[in-house]
Amino acid sequence: MNLILQSPVLADAAVERIATLTGASRTVRLNAHATRLCEVAADAHARELVAERCAQDGIDHAFVPPGFRLSDFRVIAMDMDSTLINIECIDEIADAVGVKPQVAEITEAAMRGEIADFAESLRRRVALLQGVPASALQQVYEERLRLNPGAEALLAAARRLGIRTLLVSGGFTFFTSRLKERLGLDAAYSNELEIVDGQLTGRVLGRILDAEGKAEQLRRFCAEVGAEPRAHAIAIGDGANDLRMMGEAALSVAYHAKPAVRAAASCALSVSGLDGILNWFEDTAG
Repeated sequence: MNLILQSPVLADAAVERIATLTGASRTVRLNAHATRLCEVAADAHARELVAERCAQDGIDHAFVPPGFRLSDFRVIAMDMDSTLINIECIDEIADAVGVKPQVAEITEAAMRGEIADFAESLRRRVALLQGVPASALQQVYEERLRLNPGAEALLAAARRLGIRTLLVSGGFTFFTSRLKERLGLDAAYSNELEIVDGQLTGRVLGRILDAEGKAEQLRRFCAEVGAEPRAHAIAIGDGANDLRMMGEAALSVAYHAKPAVRAAASCALSVSGLDGILNWFEDTAG
């Protein structure tokens, strides 16, 4: 196995310590923020030691097979809130009517997996938005929503290699539809807020896209493009409601995620941007 180390500030001394720890045959500097350690020990004990060392040094790590190529994948599916973008949109909408703390508390509990029924948690949060002017959505989009670091580089690499892109979110169509058009994504699925007379009613229209709904959309999208999820898909998320979708994919990525999601994912990025994913693959690294 190879071991990819990356951090906004990747110190040579830290790399050398881990190279010695894993018995790496050689070290390849990929760029200012990433290094590949080749032919490392990858047994359970070595992985545990590497995880502890990297946590102490603030380094993201990923064990990957030699010859790992992004071009071998055909679909990248990702969550929106706190994954593709920097905010939880529902929390910022709630700020417009002074109920952000109440909504954010429920959001955090849902993302940590402490509320098993995501659909019910979303209904509870949306109910608190009753009476919010619809114009608040545009305000959040323009003033608060930003792409997470590295998002555009990751999507550009996917386009270059002909990989199809899917945005699947427990958030809202107002934001996913705009991001789909803006970023040239192939598909986007999420929930629709009911708006009457220019105000949010506090209800969601139709079936709520929950954890199983996300997994279902990934399976459906892969079928449409002739891909097998467990062979050709990468799924990226940060919260408990992403776990079923991530479990359907060949490669699951926990991005700045809750502990339960990091533990379940194939690989995790906790200090790097989304473009850190590219450093894992030999056809896009550097």
